[in-house]
Formats: sequence, C-alpha cells, structure tokens
Amino acid sequence: MQCMKARPLVKTKEVRDDGSIIEIVIWSVPQPVWGYDNEYGKGDHRHFDGTESAYRFSTLEQLLDDFEKDVAAVKRDKS
Repeated sequence: MQCMKARPLVKTKEVRDDGSIIEIVIWSVPQPVWGYDNEYGKGDHRHFDGTESAYRFSTLEQLLDDFEKDVAAVKRDKS
C-alpha cells in the first residue's frame, strides 16, 4: 500500500501597505481534514477574534473568500 503525503497547493505571503502581513499556506492532505486550522484531534476549525469555532470546508475558493472576509473584518475593527 502506497503512503500518500501532504503536498503544498498554495503558499503566498503578502506585506500590505499598512505593514500587515497576510500569509496563506494550503496543503492537499490524504484525508479530508481541511479548515483554517485542522489540528489533529480537533478537526476543522478557525481562530478569529480571540475565539475558536468549527469551520466546515466546502471548496478552496470558499475557504479563501472566508479568510479574506475575516481579514477585512479585522481591518475594519482596527480603523
């Protein structure tokens, strides 16, 4: 039986004009464990605004959209 390993799909790092840094790293894994964070034993979840909540992965595009919305919300709160 062949052992499948995680492989990187997306890795980007952006330094924005205001000095904030956005880094996105997305991996393809052999079992469905996607999320903002998918620590073993916790399952898919996201960390946002000091809290941790469940996150249901549907598509890569939706994940990136949700992430960008969270970034925009943090920026709004800080301005």
